[in-house]
Amino acid sequence: MAQDWKSFNPVLIPNIPDLAKIDVYEKNGGYSALKKILVDEKWDSKSVINEVKEANIRGRGGAGFNAGMKWSFMPEPDGGPRYLAANGDESEPGTFKDRKIFEFNPHLFIEGCLIAAYAMKIDAVYVYIRGEYREFIKMMDKAIDDAYKKGYLGKGILGTDFSVDMYTHSGAGAYICGEETSLMESLEGKRGYPRVKPPFPAQKGLWGRPTTINNIETLANVPHVINNGASWFKSIGPDSHPGPVLYGISGHVNKPGVYELPSGMKITDLINEVCGGVRNNKGIKAIIPGGASTPPIRGDVIDGVTMDADGLREVGTLMGTAGMLVMDEDTDIVDVITRISHFFDHESCGQCTPCRDGTGWLYKLMSRINRGEGEMRDLDLLIDVCNKMEGRTICALADAACWPVRNAVERFREDFEAKCKKTVYAVA
Repeated sequence: MAQDWKSFNPVLIPNIPDLAKIDVYEKNGGYSALKKILVDEKWDSKSVINEVKEANIRGRGGAGFNAGMKWSFMPEPDGGPRYLAANGDESEPGTFKDRKIFEFNPHLFIEGCLIAAYAMKIDAVYVYIRGEYREFIKMMDKAIDDAYKKGYLGKGILGTDFSVDMYTHSGAGAYICGEETSLMESLEGKRGYPRVKPPFPAQKGLWGRPTTINNIETLANVPHVINNGASWFKSIGPDSHPGPVLYGISGHVNKPGVYELPSGMKITDLINEVCGGVRNNKGIKAIIPGGASTPPIRGDVIDGVTMDADGLREVGTLMGTAGMLVMDEDTDIVDVITRISHFFDHESCGQCTPCRDGTGWLYKLMSRINRGEGEMRDLDLLIDVCNKMEGRTICALADAACWPVRNAVERFREDFEAKCKKTVYAVA
């Protein structure tokens, strides 16, 4: 890590009072990156895309794909409309960081959207926000209205020929709509069913037109890259996964919350120094590092493990949304995985048979084991069900349902066996 995290100054959620107000945002350099690309001739669409690509802003919504690379997939304009969909659905258990941007720094996100729109020649931006975020939707609507009044949105932005409109769209509480193609279906007023790919959204997205989908936090990083350069962004955190990250930490820690720190933080530093340690000084049973879908890891393997794609891959898990759930030594891991299985069973859209039926089987098996009514062979059956689900569906919800189950059974097998009946079957 190139920078000491203790001296790091937050840039996504800086400690500036009333930053959500557009006048305060402007006084603190807000919209300067947008003005720069509109005024300076060197900032054409390709140079903006290249700068974002060079910075390697990896998607903060879970996939971790290079945002600039994603932008480059958009085809050349053909005279028809083009869209940007900003994913603020944030419906996965353990994930609650995008709401901080809506609440404390919405104009940074809006400016990021505008820069993305300039780079990809976008006509309209749709901000998809989960319906339960009612207050945050109101905050975003207020920020968008203020941006229109100041001339940052609408026709002829800042006296140029650049025009973009922005709208918020409320979801209805369906986790599946966080998947990018389901999100587009929902925006179109349809049921949230994932689409088969190809065609990919850049070729055929919203209403059949080229569309890019980015996470809220991903877009909020863009103005800082334009103002400070790709090299500045890459100086924060590890080279392969750079930049600031909003860590949403919950569970058995003394100070849960959202903390902006460099990528690549040690898990132990986040727990012990940032969050004040585990409650009642207990040991750590398990960590779920990036939202409920990411594989849990044992507490006895976390020493030296860093919160970035490469560091977490080494211990068999994923960065996800950096929504870390910390579980102490007294946690019933079987009960936790049962609850997670119930969530995915409830949230499966039902389009694909392996997911529709498989998530139900996982929940039923987990419930039986959790009640103490399971048998040892049920553990192998759980793994078998996972193997028949993973990689066999249109979207990754089935995979997300399998990863916690399979990895928990493999890594905490003693806990599962302790809840199973020790039935002995006679061989004829």
